Amino acid sequence: MKKGQKKQTKENRHSMSMGKRLKKNWQLYIFLLPALAGLILFSYVPMYGIQLAFRDYNPLRGIMGSPWVGFENFTRFFHSPQFQNLLINTLAISFYSLIVGFPIPIILALGLNYVANLRFKKAVQSITYAPYFISTVVLVGILNIFLSTDGGLINQLVKFFGRDPILFMGQSRFWRHIYVWSGVWQSMGWNAVIYIATLAGVSAEMHEAATIDGATKFQRVFWIDLPMILPTIVITLILSCGSIMGIGFEKAYLMQNPLNLGVSEIISTYIYKIGLVNSEYGFSTAVGLFNSVVNCIVLLTVNQAAKRISKTSLW
Repeated sequence: MKKGQKKQTKENRHSMSMGKRLKKNWQLYIFLLPALAGLILFSYVPMYGIQLAFRDYNPLRGIMGSPWVGFENFTRFFHSPQFQNLLINTLAISFYSLIVGFPIPIILALGLNYVANLRFKKAVQSITYAPYFISTVVLVGILNIFLSTDGGLINQLVKFFGRDPILFMGQSRFWRHIYVWSGVWQSMGWNAVIYIATLAGVSAEMHEAATIDGATKFQRVFWIDLPMILPTIVITLILSCGSIMGIGFEKAYLMQNPLNLGVSEIISTYIYKIGLVNSEYGFSTAVGLFNSVVNCIVLLTVNQAAKRISKTSLW
């Protein structure tokens, strides 16, 4: 088809009204209805409860019957003694996890891509992939057993070198490292899969041509592989930044004890304690809404920055 004909077809498609397009392709739009209904039912209808953040919720009066308090719940959170500590703890763990946990799957995928022994490659993939399926409860149980002062493997090694046993889970200076590195161990194999799949699509002829030209493996990684997976890296980075305040509740809560509470109390655990334990539903909803708004702002900012710098973005 000639360029002029393509342009004319495009203009005709744009000039067609919405009604005509629906009428012409109604069979295709019917397939969209179940997904659209599910999206509305499970994603948008529950947003009705957001108004709890602006009410002094009383279960006996219901959502609409509870008194409207405006931004009082937000003001109370911002002026609470815990606000600064919660924000610092949440951001510290998030940035630590992002800085450490984001590049390791990329390095793992690039390394596995150059392994010639397929049996060894599959073994490494399986070993690094398997921890992802361990539940959070079991993972924290394993950590407690390994780090226990009463026969734990790590403390046995500490004793072997003539040192006294260390109460790892009771010392604040160890807590963040245990949280982040155990998360890296659990998720690096799973996160590497998407990069391995992308690298599998890189043309072998490009590597052969580079090898003939005398390029080393490092040069091939830097000039061929990294540019090819760069859009994937950017997208995953944007998604990771978009959940910068959304640290999972379960693991942090299960790893908490009174000795490490100064660094382990984060916004998600605070929401659970205030909302479900103390039954302050309005206040906990306000804290959760603040968390979501910050995540949304970070996502939009990083997406816009990525669009300008690398021409890759979510939309």
